Amino acid sequence: MTLNRKMTLLLGLVAIGVLAMLLLISLVAFRSFSILSSTAHVQTAAEIVRVHLTEAMITGVIDKREQFLERLTEIRDLRDARVVRSPLVVDQFGVGLAREMVADEIERRVLADGQPRFELTDERGEPVFRGTIPYIATALGTPNCLQCHHVEEGAVLGAVTIELSLAALQRQAIAAVIVVLLAVTLIILLAILGARRLIGPIGDTAGAIGALVQRALRGDFKGRVTQRTQDEIGQIAAHTNQLVAFLDQGLARISERVTQLMGRLPQQDENQLQATIDMVDGLADAARFKATIEEDETKTEIYDRFGQLLMDDFGVHRFSFYETQGPKRLIPMAVDGEIGGSCHWCDPQILVRSDTCRAKRSGHPVDGLRQPGICYAFRPDEAGRSSDPLRHYCFPIIQSGAVGSVIQLVTTAADADALQDRIPYIQIYLREMAPVLEAKRLTETLRESALRDAMTGLNNRRFLEEYVDTLIAGARRRNIRLALLMVDLDYFKMVNDTYGHDIGDTVLKGLAGILKQALRASDVLVRFGGEEFLIVLQEIDADGALAVAEKIRALVANHRFRIAGGTLQKTVSIGVALFPDDSETFWQTLKYADVALYRAKEDGRDRVVRFTPDMWEAGADIY
Repeated sequence: MTLNRKMTLLLGLVAIGVLAMLLLISLVAFRSFSILSSTAHVQTAAEIVRVHLTEAMITGVIDKREQFLERLTEIRDLRDARVVRSPLVVDQFGVGLAREMVADEIERRVLADGQPRFELTDERGEPVFRGTIPYIATALGTPNCLQCHHVEEGAVLGAVTIELSLAALQRQAIAAVIVVLLAVTLIILLAILGARRLIGPIGDTAGAIGALVQRALRGDFKGRVTQRTQDEIGQIAAHTNQLVAFLDQGLARISERVTQLMGRLPQQDENQLQATIDMVDGLADAARFKATIEEDETKTEIYDRFGQLLMDDFGVHRFSFYETQGPKRLIPMAVDGEIGGSCHWCDPQILVRSDTCRAKRSGHPVDGLRQPGICYAFRPDEAGRSSDPLRHYCFPIIQSGAVGSVIQLVTTAADADALQDRIPYIQIYLREMAPVLEAKRLTETLRESALRDAMTGLNNRRFLEEYVDTLIAGARRRNIRLALLMVDLDYFKMVNDTYGHDIGDTVLKGLAGILKQALRASDVLVRFGGEEFLIVLQEIDADGALAVAEKIRALVANHRFRIAGGTLQKTVSIGVALFPDDSETFWQTLKYADVALYRAKEDGRDRVVRFTPDMWEAGADIY
């Protein structure tokens, strides 16, 4: 119900209440007035009768009293007038006229107690007021009642009954009440019309503002409120229009700027306000995401966090993250939430020929959601192609002017539109993630270069210093042995002095290649310094370590290093020590392996020597 209707209903109820109260008050007032007026008339008429009877007795015409009473009833609205004698008068003067002997109950009570009585009755629909007034004997005044009547002072000599018809008075009262009610009703109607005229603009303005607010909640700020008056209500309408216009302009500017940041085009019939709120929330969430990943240690953690974000916030559970390595290779960083997973949704050819990936080759997003089949490298599984076709969307991440990573999202054809709507929001995260990834990648590259020997590509001594705690913790946790092999190239200084440092570098590179081929992926190979190399064999016993060392020695001895003008044959000496068999500390075990290497050199080189405690005692002065 509108405000105008409520106010009209309220005023109507008030008007009805006022009319009802006015009617009730009028009826009560007219009734009271009628009774008071009738009482006065009855008392006046009774007094006239009493005076007439007294004068008649004095003049001796008391026998003519009946005619007087008859003439008295001819007065308008006077229905009856009669007199009854009390027993005291009857005893003195006789019974009198026949009609004076008939006394009803009221008259008998008045004769008995001398108190007047009045009552209002209804006789066949006609209101009648009756009053019975006692005739009291008194010696006061003229004439003196006690001169004629042998009674005491205050005795009741008789009673006069007067009956008045109130029909005319009732009709006049009803007419007066009707006139008053009509006048009051007219005044109330005029008041209601005036109130509606005053209140109408308030209700209309309130309704218009309510409709305007509803439109605004739906993102439509184009509506306006009609200004109906020039008073405060009109000012409210004008100010509301100014506010909505300001919000419309402000929202349009915010939406335009946010759209530029998002790269998301407005959609038809969308809630502009809600869309802007969602975009701002997306930008804020992406900023928080960037602040979080900036504190991650490695890019692998960033990929893992972004994959979790895709699953939790965007409902994407099929995705691949690839990273470029060199000009032609792509490396899977994460596939379907599995870090280091194998290539799944694409032709594995992209791993060795990265240009077969359209996103990598073009540097532009590849929209396989709207254009299925746009990239020939996309290879959904058989189930996806038959029962529920799969679609994809690939984002290239530009780093240092080139594609550094490729993010691939995979979904079903049924969910393609839903994913398409989320693409702008995902792009925000990728835009924030790109510089952080580039920084982490650069940091890891610098770190890796600092931990690797530039010439041989092997890990260096600094790598061993940083990695040794992890290595020892893993060995103790799994309760395994570590074998440390110190490998030294025999007479390497002679190679440098005879052939030059270039040939020496070639020999060292060749030796590094031989050592890498002879070891497992779990083993650690470090260029310890100069012509010395350290090998850490995991989960092996003494016999196994000696067998590996002997294999390496034989491989080197049989190898021909190609140099300018021919070949060169070299040998190595190897010292072997076991952790924790020989020592409870890694670095002490390393010293023991070095002692064994020193013994191999002393014993003629080109040999493998296992550390024994007596070697440490003999060489204690060296260390």
